Amino acid sequence: MTDLADSIESMEQLAVVWRAFVLDRDPDADVRDLPGIAVRWADHRFTFWNCVTLTDAGADAGLLERRLHQAADIMRSKTNSGLLWLFEDLVNDDARATLPAAAGRAGLEYAFPGTGMAGDLLPIPEPAHPELTFVRVTTDEQLCSYADLNSRAYGFPLEDGRDGLVGSTLWTSKVYAYLGMRGDVPVTCAATIEAEGRLFVVLVATDPEWQRRGYAEAVTRKALYEGARATGLTRTTLHATVAGAPVYPRIGFKPNSPMHFFGLKS
Repeated sequence: MTDLADSIESMEQLAVVWRAFVLDRDPDADVRDLPGIAVRWADHRFTFWNCVTLTDAGADAGLLERRLHQAADIMRSKTNSGLLWLFEDLVNDDARATLPAAAGRAGLEYAFPGTGMAGDLLPIPEPAHPELTFVRVTTDEQLCSYADLNSRAYGFPLEDGRDGLVGSTLWTSKVYAYLGMRGDVPVTCAATIEAEGRLFVVLVATDPEWQRRGYAEAVTRKALYEGARATGLTRTTLHATVAGAPVYPRIGFKPNSPMHFFGLKS
């Protein structure tokens, strides 16, 4: 188990960044900070923008069970599906042992794992990759390419990914989003955004046809380099999937809280 402060930081970064992204999609979206639960729900087809997370620190088994039922009730009230993000180290040992059964009783099923990571690693050298050029996302056409890369990498329908990103002025102005290009073909992408004194890495993806070539690491370094250069920030955070988890320590990130993603039972 990691330092509780690292896990709290990871959870709070999610709440801060997702507030911006969800409200960017819909100014009337469900963005609430309830006792023990942060709701960040755009109710769009892009599943990642439909999120609830538990915010109690040191929750015991009884409190965890109540929060899981509350979160599931919120999720059931929505039109589009989403995910409960749970930071394992925010619950105590007894609660951790009861988590699978408690989630099942709440009507939730395990979707996939993740890992919170952070590091005081900025600035970094300007990156380069012999097969790539980097282009900042500033147009809707580029944002569509960014969305499509994420859809292909994570298995979403293309229209769902576009629903989450295309038309966003936030993503084309305040997010340091980059495409990695092979010639004129976008093959990988990564972005960073300023979040309460940190640079947060988000939506890193590589087209499945072009994975395992170091592209994700290269474009992530580019987004970090440009974000740090623009903001002067030195600390950075992210939430890694299983596929991304081996990449980020090579850049300098250190894992903190294990994460669990849950959806409603079908």
